Amino acid sequence: MNASTTWHPVCERDALTDRQAVEFTVDDTPGFVMLHRDRLVAYANRCPHLGIELNWMPGRFLDADGDFIQCATHGALFTPDRGHCIAGPCQGDALSPLEVRESRGQILVRVPD
Repeated sequence: MNASTTWHPVCERDALTDRQAVEFTVDDTPGFVMLHRDRLVAYANRCPHLGIELNWMPGRFLDADGDFIQCATHGALFTPDRGHCIAGPCQGDALSPLEVRESRGQILVRVPD
């Protein structure tokens, strides 16, 4: 997967709160960014099983306990740190990670070409 050379601002760092993610669309790629153990992670917002968006409601991607990213359609669970599916019909697959960084209080992402 080749990444674009362009970094896109998606939100302010302060917008990332506990158990919340920030959704964005860059170059027709829906995605989300969140903090996991004080580390930024970003993924394309697509379930590897059906290609549909994962979230329950805007900004809501985690299961009830806040431990895993959960697909709203079929309940698949993904590890927040690497996006690996550990339960559900896409077990063994993974979410598509996006490059993410912080610069001057802004969260920036790059999406694949």
